[in-house]
Amino acid sequence: MSNEILLLVGALALLDMFSPSIIGVTVYLLLVAKKHQLRLVLTYLITVALFYFSTGIFLMLGLDVIFDPIANLLSSYSARLTMTFVGGILFIGSWLVPKKKTTGAPRPKTLHVSAMIALGFTTSILEVATALPYFAAIGILTSHHLSFYEWLPILAGYNLMMITPGIILLCFHLLFRRYMHQPLRKIQSLFEQSTSSALSWIMFFVGLILLINGGMI
Repeated sequence: MSNEILLLVGALALLDMFSPSIIGVTVYLLLVAKKHQLRLVLTYLITVALFYFSTGIFLMLGLDVIFDPIANLLSSYSARLTMTFVGGILFIGSWLVPKKKTTGAPRPKTLHVSAMIALGFTTSILEVATALPYFAAIGILTSHHLSFYEWLPILAGYNLMMITPGIILLCFHLLFRRYMHQPLRKIQSLFEQSTSSALSWIMFFVGLILLINGGMI
């Protein structure tokens, strides 16, 4: 396994670290929950990470079975050309995403562990279809035909990186509770007033990484 693969997947994981749902829900829980903040936030973050990790394993195993016969029919040049074509579409499309305000991060109706698990599954299911960096990372791992013991820890590390901002915010809140209220409010306001520019940036970088991996840059 080359360092190039690790760098490409790591760059995609960095993009997923700025997930509006993960950061937005974490900030909301830290501001609203008066008790059991540690338990609630960790339950939510672990649920999201496990969902994406399980989805990644399923896709890696499924894509390997589906794409192996196709890969035998395609030359390496054709495969890279396809990757370059998809990357080019995403790169160009990133400049054409219309600007519009979002509704902010989803919020739980009750502050219980069971509600956090349900919220984690709900947000993951709703957003998995738009998880461009994650799908790109899985595509890169699949195209290099890595062994199970090689791609499994990479997926685990990817998902750990994805929830790292939420864990960092939780740690800062537990250590500096008195001083974190205003910064958390500003972060919440930023996400509630955010626009679709986040999607355009994700498309831009995913497209760029695919272009690099396709050998056209």
